[in-house]
Amino acid sequence: MTLSNIPEERFDKLRNEISDYENIKDRIFTGIEDYEKILYQKKKILKYLNATEEDYNNYHWQIKNRFTSAEGISKIIDLSETDLKYINEVASKYRFAVSPYYLSLIDPQNSDCAIKKQAIPAVEELNDLGELDPMDEKGTAIHDIITRRYPDRLIIKITNVCGMFCRFCQRRRHIGETDKVVPRAKIQTAIEYVRENREIRDVLITGGDAFLVSDEMIEWMLKELRAIPHVEIIRFGTRTPVTLPQRITKNLVDILKKYHPIFVNTHFNHPREITPESKIACEMLADAGIPLGNQMVLLNGVNNDKYVVRKLNLKLLTIRVKPYYIFHPKTVKGTSHFWVKIEEGLEIMESLRGRTSGLAIPTYIINGPKGLGKTPIMPNYLLCLGKDKASFRNWQGEYFEVENFGADA
Repeated sequence: MTLSNIPEERFDKLRNEISDYENIKDRIFTGIEDYEKILYQKKKILKYLNATEEDYNNYHWQIKNRFTSAEGISKIIDLSETDLKYINEVASKYRFAVSPYYLSLIDPQNSDCAIKKQAIPAVEELNDLGELDPMDEKGTAIHDIITRRYPDRLIIKITNVCGMFCRFCQRRRHIGETDKVVPRAKIQTAIEYVRENREIRDVLITGGDAFLVSDEMIEWMLKELRAIPHVEIIRFGTRTPVTLPQRITKNLVDILKKYHPIFVNTHFNHPREITPESKIACEMLADAGIPLGNQMVLLNGVNNDKYVVRKLNLKLLTIRVKPYYIFHPKTVKGTSHFWVKIEEGLEIMESLRGRTSGLAIPTYIINGPKGLGKTPIMPNYLLCLGKDKASFRNWQGEYFEVENFGADA
């Protein structure tokens, strides 16, 4: 039965636009799709640490038992003598730690594993290209723990603790040698600054990882900030749904939802990070009415691939996380092996438009050096803007014009 007079060739053309992705997507595994292998690694970790399932599900245990030595990691994944040597050499310069949970995500049969590249030190980190503070956070800091670059919002950094110290971290200079939570008195000073500056309507709490302080401290901060009439939005920056989903507890969620509107931005970089555990963590937050956004960093060898990014973004939507930003990598010292060309990011953005829902299309951002702020980049669809007409190309490269008339034409 014919349901439309539109030629079938038109729909064939649409199908062909995504046939390349359809042919490859099943070879890009999420953690849910490859969970059997992750469970096998988890069993090895439990045995090595002489731990129980109850231990594993406790985020305090996860933090206490982070892997911090090459020798410990070598008990879970195969490392050569050269690997051990370089990990120890890098670790003497840049601290590392990996939660047992995140370590279980490494595919031991894939030498090119995107999880391994993010978590395990590599010899390339000894390359000193770049700067420790390319964003000049120090130059825009107020009272040590506040960064302010925009008129109506600011960042408060409350800890250096993370479930896993990402090898590309923009704040690796703050990691130090020990875990530290900022004293309450210093945070109180930051809150007073917010109180005294009435134009501040949006406060982002971050770190380190903002959720790796106690529930009591989180509630105290939220209560203090919510008592300030001009603070409209409170946001948390956290990677715990990705690296330590056990941290998303009922008690934490119950605290957060008392102080709406609360927003959470998290940080998935690869489909393999989407596991049953991370799905549960994100859904607990979403069920509490907390909008979730994802801030992916574009990383060489991890996700600078249009099919990997498309699968990541599509699967994030299924766990109720909106792809929010793709960040162009910052030129942090020791991370040059992760850097990519801007053209690679533009190609990825071009591959998303029209081929998937706008919900799955984030904004591609490059950060201006020395604190110049976030600047969006996108493929150029506007070709010419004239007084009476504008010319464009669409996502398929087809040319069209529109009249450029205002109400007084």
